[in-house]
Amino acid sequence: MPKQLLIYETAVPLAPARHAGHSVEVGRSFAFSAGANAVPLMAVEIVRAAQEYAVVFTGAGDEVMPAVVLGVKGDQNLYLGLEGQWTAKYVPAFIRRYPFVFASSADGKTLTLCIDEACPGLNKEGRGERLFAPDGAPTPYLERVLGFLKEYQTQFARTQAFGRQLHQLGLLEPMQAQVSTPSGAKLSLSGFMVVGRRRLRELQPEQLQSLAQTDGLELLYLHLHSLRNFKDVKDRLIGGLAPDEHAAAWPARVGPSAVPGRQQALDVA
Repeated sequence: MPKQLLIYETAVPLAPARHAGHSVEVGRSFAFSAGANAVPLMAVEIVRAAQEYAVVFTGAGDEVMPAVVLGVKGDQNLYLGLEGQWTAKYVPAFIRRYPFVFASSADGKTLTLCIDEACPGLNKEGRGERLFAPDGAPTPYLERVLGFLKEYQTQFARTQAFGRQLHQLGLLEPMQAQVSTPSGAKLSLSGFMVVGRRRLRELQPEQLQSLAQTDGLELLYLHLHSLRNFKDVKDRLIGGLAPDEHAAAWPARVGPSAVPGRQQALDVA
């Protein structure tokens, strides 16, 4: 069965009638993210994420979202250790909210809390945190989960607005990262966008002021600074390659392809 939202196998509404007596044990293994070579990022996370990851943008039109690059080849998360541990200090909120997720109604007015029933930590043996009390009421743990997801949803809306602003200002341009392996193989990662420095410099004073007032200008410079972290992605890739491996890279699987146009190449030394 194809994964939903990159990391969810079987997300279903969470309900006492179905999940009474269930507990969930999370945080020990991030193996569920093994097939994600990029994941969405909330704008508020850029400050932390830019220190360790290459932060890019993905989407089409005014539906643009930040994302962190986790790998070059498709279905490969280079920030995942051999025992399922996360090998960077900051874990994106998209990853941390697993196995929970909100599902939106067709009109977008109703959100339903869901859980991935394929999560290995979901159990009836009492391991981890219980989801419901004997009377069917949410446990304090589940209330905290709800609080986290509500805040995530709030930040998602703010991030959407940030993406629309970048699109309206015409700041984004397609980019392709290129990596050369010791064996001579050429790998590339495409399907994402970055802020064009020239475009940023050509903004009008009132446009720069608008960005600065919402902290967007700071986030854009952090994004540009983060692109040097592609070297870390490359180092992680090279460190895990077999000597004779020449597999081609796939586009980042975060969302729609970048807007059509000429792509600039970002060589990772």
